[in-house]
Amino acid sequence: MGNQSSRISDLLLRALDNLSQEDLKKFKDKLSHSDFERKGTIPWGRLENADRIDTKNLLMEFYGGEAAVDVTIEVFTQIDLRDSAAKLREEREKGYKKKYKEDIKKKYKLIKDMNSRFGDNMILNRRYTNLTIVDRPRQAKEREHEIMAVGWRHAEIMTERASSAITLATLYKPDKDGQTPQVVVLLGAAGIGKTMTARKIMYDWAAGELYKEKFDYVFYINCRQMNLLNEQGSVADMIFKNWLNTKAPVNHILVKPEKLMFIIDGFDELRFSFDQPKDNLCTDLWEKKSMEIILSSLFRRTVVPESYLMITTRPAALEKLGQCLECSRYAEILGFSEAEREEYFHKFFGNEREARQALRFVKANEILFTMCFVPFVCWIICTVLKQELEKGENLTQTSKTVTGVYMLYLSSLVKPLSNNTKQHLHGNLRGLCSLAADGIWKQKILFEEEEIKKFGLDQENSLPLFLNENIFQKETDCECLYSFIHLSFQEFFAAMLYVLEEDETTTASGIPKKDVKTLLENYGNSKNYLMLTVRFLFGLLNEERMKDLQKKIGCKFSPKIKADLLKWVQVNQQTDLTLPCVHEGIYQSYQLELFHCVYEMYEEDFAVNALDHFTELKLNHSKFTQMDQRALSFCVKHCRNLESLCMYDCTFSLEDHEEELPRRQKWLHKKNHQDKPKHSPIYLLCQALKDPNCKLKKLEFCDCHLTAACCEDLSSLLGTKQTLVELHLAGNSLGESGMQLLCEGLKHANCKLQTLRLKACKLSAACCGELSSALSNNQLLTDLDLNDNQLGAMGIQLLCEGLKQPNCKLQRLVLRCCGLTGSCCGDLSTVLSTSQSLTELELSYNFSLGDVGVQLLCEGLKHPNCKLQILGMEWCRLSAACCGFLSSALGTSQALAELNLWGTKLGDSGLQLLCEGLRHPNCKLQKILLGSCSLTAACCGDLSTILSTSQSLTELELADNKLGDSGVQLLCEGLKHPDCKLQKLILGYCDLTVACCGDLSSVLSTSQTLTELGVKWNNLGDSGVQLLCEGLKHTNCKLQKLQLSGCHFTAACCGDLASALSTNQTLTELILGEKTMDNSGVKQLCEGLKHPNCKLQKLGLSSVNVNEETQRELDAVKKRKPDMVIRIWKNW
Repeated sequence: MGNQSSRISDLLLRALDNLSQEDLKKFKDKLSHSDFERKGTIPWGRLENADRIDTKNLLMEFYGGEAAVDVTIEVFTQIDLRDSAAKLREEREKGYKKKYKEDIKKKYKLIKDMNSRFGDNMILNRRYTNLTIVDRPRQAKEREHEIMAVGWRHAEIMTERASSAITLATLYKPDKDGQTPQVVVLLGAAGIGKTMTARKIMYDWAAGELYKEKFDYVFYINCRQMNLLNEQGSVADMIFKNWLNTKAPVNHILVKPEKLMFIIDGFDELRFSFDQPKDNLCTDLWEKKSMEIILSSLFRRTVVPESYLMITTRPAALEKLGQCLECSRYAEILGFSEAEREEYFHKFFGNEREARQALRFVKANEILFTMCFVPFVCWIICTVLKQELEKGENLTQTSKTVTGVYMLYLSSLVKPLSNNTKQHLHGNLRGLCSLAADGIWKQKILFEEEEIKKFGLDQENSLPLFLNENIFQKETDCECLYSFIHLSFQEFFAAMLYVLEEDETTTASGIPKKDVKTLLENYGNSKNYLMLTVRFLFGLLNEERMKDLQKKIGCKFSPKIKADLLKWVQVNQQTDLTLPCVHEGIYQSYQLELFHCVYEMYEEDFAVNALDHFTELKLNHSKFTQMDQRALSFCVKHCRNLESLCMYDCTFSLEDHEEELPRRQKWLHKKNHQDKPKHSPIYLLCQALKDPNCKLKKLEFCDCHLTAACCEDLSSLLGTKQTLVELHLAGNSLGESGMQLLCEGLKHANCKLQTLRLKACKLSAACCGELSSALSNNQLLTDLDLNDNQLGAMGIQLLCEGLKQPNCKLQRLVLRCCGLTGSCCGDLSTVLSTSQSLTELELSYNFSLGDVGVQLLCEGLKHPNCKLQILGMEWCRLSAACCGFLSSALGTSQALAELNLWGTKLGDSGLQLLCEGLRHPNCKLQKILLGSCSLTAACCGDLSTILSTSQSLTELELADNKLGDSGVQLLCEGLKHPDCKLQKLILGYCDLTVACCGDLSSVLSTSQTLTELGVKWNNLGDSGVQLLCEGLKHTNCKLQKLQLSGCHFTAACCGDLASALSTNQTLTELILGEKTMDNSGVKQLCEGLKHPNCKLQKLGLSSVNVNEETQRELDAVKKRKPDMVIRIWKNW
């Protein structure tokens, strides 16, 4: 708002400066006799002796910014200064364009996440990864071939298509015939990055990096939001929605319609019909119609036909789009990668020759080799391979995958059968699959004879192939029950039911329904019993496996449900459920189970499309088996847009294969492997992250039980992965040897790391020499966190040697709780006076730092070369004795902007000394934290003086000090001063009552800067809150965030709060959380929340305030205002 006011002020002043003295006199005369905007006239007494600056100020004061420009243009026109009026109008319009670009840049600079769950807002340019775009559209057959192709064939198709790659900048360039496209359709599969690309175009245009000369204005239309609009609108309304300033100069924009572009994102999501008669379409951009007709008019070029369009859509909607649009150019976003191999295998074979032969086969077949880490799969694979070897079969001709091994086992049973028996098998396979699925749904593994007959499996030769008879002793006789040879085979055949092609000759009686959507819907609530069935379903849909099984068994399989599985994975990427792992007592996230499914299919094209939405992955409290690590590594490698991988409290198992060997073979195993380094538990994941297509920026292993052995892989990753800029290793026992390995990576020329977090990594002074060397070599590392490591004075001394080197570019250093003493501060002081980059130093919770240490630090702070901006000394057991030194530093330092002294027990006398520095004209401090500093009302007079004089202080935290009402009343005098710049004031736990609320209310109605006030856990009561509401309702109130938790109010004041919510135009966050406020209070609040003038975006409540009735009221608020966040906390 301030920037806009400044821009208008400059605009008016330039216009008035261009007037002659005579014209200025005419201007003031006309201004004093004309009633513009129905606001009356500016008194001549104020205008008569006003110069140009005074006149400009009077215009803005009397009419407000935008209206002042309108009035000036009108007066110019009336006194026949038409050129001046035209020039001012033109200058304002240029300002509109500049402001629009600034607003768009700000709007699209950050992206959500998405997530969700997954996230916080991130900078688009740090998240966006350039995608390959081709400009030759695929035909239906080509798309079909691409979907069907696997392995090298799919890679070949993608490589061929990528050879015609183009860039966003060339989308509107003339084609080979010299024709410039007016409509571009950007195609891409679900999750391939269409919306991200559209947002990137908006940002780059606003930043002047894309289409700078081509388009004056670019407007973004989100089709998903269009579906939600029931009221009528116009093209002009769409422009207004993009324009933060409601007075967008639409008429001026349309002077050059050929310089406009509309980005219509997500055409495939529109639920409209576009077969509108031409008479229904609009030609006037102001004409109000339904969104269906407005969009149809844009597509069919009946409105603003000279403008340019970019439309993003999935390929499936192309036919629908073609019915209402004649496209000039198609472009498509692609995504793909090559497969990676790993090695593992050594057991089950007593014969060394067979063991080596089988091992070679498994190493050559990546999926099969990986799946061997699962114990029961290992047994199946080894059993089948041993059978194949004993029969003299060539292993290279057998199946390559786990699901394929099951198929191999199946075919090995079928192969010896006579042709007549095989034909009989075809008829019974569907029955076998139906029995398996029926058992899975009913969670049965034992079947009675009646069930066998029900599915037609009681005929000769049906049972011995796949079913075992189980004889059980009952009380008086025996009964015969049947089961599959292993539960996994029951799950395998249950999955096969969903891929078997329908046979019209087969009776449907008793066969379970095979609706895959029902299967997937129940999967999340299945408590594990559907898990392996769904995994096998993915595995069976591998194109190569289906053809192989069809050839060997003779039954037909259908790939129709493959699209359903892809959609299911994409939709469930945002789900935050937790399922138990296959192994009892181990839990893993739902996301990891999705990874297992994608891994089981093992198709690159499917994996890339399925996982393309992942930009951030968080896995908590998981114990990763070798199989989990394989699945995770495979999928992380195919997450082309993954930028952040965060793991908390996870463990990675590492199987010791030597322990599994017979005693006689252990010596031979040691001899063969003595020169090979043992892989760390995170080896597989680090190998996947090294893939050239991986663009990971942030990696976290917090409390993941990593040891020094893992640091070799992490070090190698640092020297390889040039996109990695942030590494968090908090809570891992790395020790001296681990730090030494890590530093090798930090010193590598390819290392681009900027942030390294090593909290509680069991580091000591012995690590600091290597770390110091790394700091003096690495010129990119800017953030180092060594929190909670006992480095001591010796460690800091070594560290400071690196910090003082000119090559060290560290900006942030965290030494919180590192066992520092006052003697360390001399070295740190030297760093402060030497380093040209260090801007933040965190020394909190070093209890022995002492006043002497602060005295030494202050010498560095006062040095003219010191660049420190933030200094943290929370709970450092300081006293008033150090405040003189700090005060002197505050009056000298030109950089220090934030000082944290929370819990230092300075007392009123200490604060009085500090205030002398704060009052110094050279003091640049913006934020000071003085919570729990043993302050009383006696110091508030000095603080009040600071508030009324300081030109820099914007944040003051005084929580947990016994200031009382009298203290706050003194503070309020300073807060009301017109020179006060404070924006944030925290007064929680300060023994306040209703007595001070009138003063606080007066501050709210007076202060033009205060945007956040925290008064939680003070006994304000209903009367106090009511007084605060008076201030909130004042038109001058600028407060945006108010915390009132634990202030002992009831429903009696909620009417006042509701009234304030419906009146206040700035309040966006209100945290209540008051247990004494009953449900009726929440209902009153909801009335204010529903009011159209309410600007609140976030509301915090206690769960005791919410019952079923009030929850319905809150749901109604959310329905009316879906962007509002309502958080209900159980514990305050």
